[in-house]
Amino acid sequence: MSYEFDLVTLGAGSGGVAASRRAASYGARVAICESVRIGGTCVLRGCVPKKLLVYGAHFSEEFQDAAGFGWTVPQPGFDWPTLIARKNHELDRLNQIYERMLRDSGATLMMGAARILDPHTVDVAGQVLTTANILVATGGWPILPPVKGIEHVITSNEALDLLSLPKRMVIVGGGYIAVEFAGIFNALGVRVTVVVRGDNVLRGFDADIRAHLGHEMRKKGIHLRCETAVRSIEREPDGSLSVYTGHEELLEADVVMYATGRAPNTKGMGLPEAGVRLDPSGAVVVDDASRTTVPGIFAVGDCTDRLNLTPVAIAEGRAVAEMLFNQGTAVIDHAGIPTAVFSQPPVGTVGLSEAAARKLSGEVDVYVSSFRPMKYTLSGRDERTLVKMVVDPRTDRVLGCHMVGQDAPEIVQGLAIALKCGATKAQFDATIGIHPSAAEEFVTLRVKRPPPMAETKS
Repeated sequence: MSYEFDLVTLGAGSGGVAASRRAASYGARVAICESVRIGGTCVLRGCVPKKLLVYGAHFSEEFQDAAGFGWTVPQPGFDWPTLIARKNHELDRLNQIYERMLRDSGATLMMGAARILDPHTVDVAGQVLTTANILVATGGWPILPPVKGIEHVITSNEALDLLSLPKRMVIVGGGYIAVEFAGIFNALGVRVTVVVRGDNVLRGFDADIRAHLGHEMRKKGIHLRCETAVRSIEREPDGSLSVYTGHEELLEADVVMYATGRAPNTKGMGLPEAGVRLDPSGAVVVDDASRTTVPGIFAVGDCTDRLNLTPVAIAEGRAVAEMLFNQGTAVIDHAGIPTAVFSQPPVGTVGLSEAAARKLSGEVDVYVSSFRPMKYTLSGRDERTLVKMVVDPRTDRVLGCHMVGQDAPEIVQGLAIALKCGATKAQFDATIGIHPSAAEEFVTLRVKRPPPMAETKS
C-alpha cells in the first residue's frame, strides 16, 4: 500500500524532533505534528528555562561570597520581570532554531492537535495524513491530586512565568522539580516551605545524598516539612493562601506550587481506539525496542514513563529512526544512566545507590567523604560537599558514584563514562587527581565506612 509519509511523529519535543530529523536524514518522508510550540517540555517548560533561573538565583550567593575575596560589592538589587523577559527571549530563539532544524532536515511540520485514526492514518487539525509508521512522543504533563482547594495552586509550568516574586511560597513535593524550584525562589529572597509526604526529599536517591541535601537546604533557610500531607488550601480575602496540613499546622503563602508528579500526555489522541495498550497511569506500553502493541506504532520519551530524562528520549527517538530507516537497532541501554538535580547545592549521581547495591550484591564497600569546598574557606559560607562511592568487594567494580556539591553534575558526567566501561576501584585509585579540585575526591577515597550493624553481626 502506498502512503503519503514513511513516518508521522506526534509531538515536537526532544524525542520527537530527534527521531524525525534522523529519519529525514536517511531520506524518509517525515511529518511531525505539534499543537503548541516546538521544543517540548525540556526547551519550553523544563530543563532549559529552569536552568536559566538556577543561574540567575546563584548570583545571590556569588555577591555575598565576593567580599571574602576582597571585592567591595554595592548592595545588589534583583528584578524578577527582567529575568523572566530574558528567559522568554532565549526560549523564542530556541523555538526558532528547532523549527529551522526541522525544515532543513526535510521534515514537514504540521501545527495542530493530532489524533490517530488507525495504525496508518493520523488526523492533524482536520487534515488526514497516511503513513507507514507512527511515532508517539507526546511527553508528560503535571498532575494535581484531589485536595480541597487545589484550584488555587500552580505547577512548575506557571512558576516559570509568575508576574512577580511572592514573599512566601509553599512547594508541595520532594522530587527533582520541588527541590530545584525551592532553591531558586529561596535564593531570590522568597520564604520557601517545602511539604514532603515522605521522610526526606528525593525519594529513590541514595540515603546519604538525601540526608545531606536536606540538611544543606535547611541551612540555606528553606523550611522542610517532612512526613506531612496537605489537607486543604483556602484563599483568604486578602488574596493570600492558607495551607492546612494533616498535622493541623497552618502554612501561610502568597503562592502554592505543586510538584507531586507528572503523567504521560496520552489522552485524546486515539491510542486505545487504535489498539495501543496503555498502563493504568496512561503510559504507552512498549517493548525494549520502543514498539507498542500495534505493529508500525512506536513510542518514546516521557509518554512511555520508562526513564523520564531528555537525553533518554533523544536516544530512544534516534534509535527508532535507525531501526526503521538505517537497519539499526532500537534497543538502548537504560542501565547506568547518570542524572543530576539542579538543587542548591546540586546533586549528581550515576549507578546504584547503596541500598540498591546491597539488594543486588549483598555486601558492598562504601566510601564517603564530606568536606568544605576550597572556595568557601575565604568566603566563610557554611556549605559542605559530599561524595560517595559504592563498590562490589568481590569484583572491585564501582557500582555507583554520588555527589552533592558545587559542579556535581559536571563531575558525575565524566564518572558515568568510567562506570559504563566497568571501572574498578583500583583503577580509580590509580588515577591521578586534578589538584585542587572537588573531583579529585573520587580518586583519593581510601577509608571504607564500617558496614551496618546487622551486616557486622551476620
